[in-house]
Amino acid sequence: MYYSTTYLSPLGELTLGSDGDRLIGLWLKGQKHFGAAVLKELSPNDNLPIFSITQEWLERYFAHEKPHPSELPLHLIGTEFRQRIWRRLCQIPYGSVITYGALARAVASQSGRISMSSQAVGGAVAHNPISIIIPCHRVVGANGSLTGYAGGIETKMRLLAHEGADLSDLHVPTKGTAL
Repeated sequence: MYYSTTYLSPLGELTLGSDGDRLIGLWLKGQKHFGAAVLKELSPNDNLPIFSITQEWLERYFAHEKPHPSELPLHLIGTEFRQRIWRRLCQIPYGSVITYGALARAVASQSGRISMSSQAVGGAVAHNPISIIIPCHRVVGANGSLTGYAGGIETKMRLLAHEGADLSDLHVPTKGTAL
C-alpha cells in the first residue's frame, strides 16, 4: 500500500508519497509525470514518520541549508537505467549545474561504457519521481538552455536561484519540445 500527504512549500503545494517506510515520490502541483511510477493508489496519511522526516528535510532546504538526499530513506521506483541516473543526480553539488551530455558521460563512465545517449538520460531525468530532493533541476542543456523540467522552467529557475547557482550563462529556450 502507498500513502500520501501534502506539504506547503515556498513553491506551492507538494505531494509526498511513501511505501510506509521510505519516500517514493515528491511531486509539484501540476507536474508532468505526477505519480507515473506508482502503480497503486496513494491513500492519504499525514502521520507517517517518513513524511515528518521529509518535511524537516524540506524545511532545512528552503532555509538555505544543504541537506543531502542520502539523509532520507528513498525507494526509487523505475528501471535500473533510470535508477542509475537518479542516483547520479544525487551527486550533483548544491548550487551547481551539469549538462545532459556531461551527465551521460559520467553515468557511462560509472557503468564502464564508452558513451551513453544524452536523450535517454534526459528521459530518465524527466521521469525523476522525487523532485527537489533528487535534484534534476540542476541539469541543463549543453548551450545553457534551461530545458525540460517536469515542474516547469520557472520552478527550475527558482530552485537554481534559491541554491545560489550562477544563472548568468543560462537562458530560457524560446522554442523546442522541452519547454
